[in-house]
Amino acid sequence: MTAAPIRVLIADDQALVRAGFTMIIGSREDLEVVGEAGDGVEAVELAGRLRPDVILMDVRMPRLDGIEATRRLVAAGQPARIIMLTTFDLDEPVFSALRAGASGFLLKDIRPDELATAVRVVARGEALLAPTVTRRLLDRFASELPGGTPPPALDALSAREIEVLTLVARALSNDEIAERLVLSRATVKTHLSAILLKLGLRDRVQAAVLAYECGLVRPGTAPPRG
Repeated sequence: MTAAPIRVLIADDQALVRAGFTMIIGSREDLEVVGEAGDGVEAVELAGRLRPDVILMDVRMPRLDGIEATRRLVAAGQPARIIMLTTFDLDEPVFSALRAGASGFLLKDIRPDELATAVRVVARGEALLAPTVTRRLLDRFASELPGGTPPPALDALSAREIEVLTLVARALSNDEIAERLVLSRATVKTHLSAILLKLGLRDRVQAAVLAYECGLVRPGTAPPRG
């Protein structure tokens, strides 16, 4: 039985960008463009009506920008994974978008095959940012993070889960965490899933942001070695 194609909504105020992405995604058998939006207001409306699996969301759009549109969709419980589109690597709005609930970001000059792969990765529930890129973003904009007392939600985590969360924020992969804590990779994935569930987070990017926000990891802290 063939799996249903991944449903994609494209939100960008440039018609040429939307047309290009539509052509790329539409040429893949496992992907389907279900709608196009020219601004953030339309993106929110179409997402609620069409229920896409993935939304490609431009950071800067008229009427409502991509960050606020993302924030509204996440607050409304929209299950779609959101990928932010930007022109500049590590653009400041991208960090705000990640805190709003986006699962990652892409540069608009991405290669066609990489775009299709990114949509598939996010549709599986995985974060699109490599751990090292996440850490660069968090370190760069650390001055915006409140720090201070860990939120009460962390009380729900076990000591081991706290360890895993801290290492996720310190840019270690699941394999590296497994080696550091002498665990199997499957056990690390189980711990990470439990962390996300208990804290109500969407993916490991959100987990890393929270770890920085509550002071588990401080900016510039190098991953522990040995």
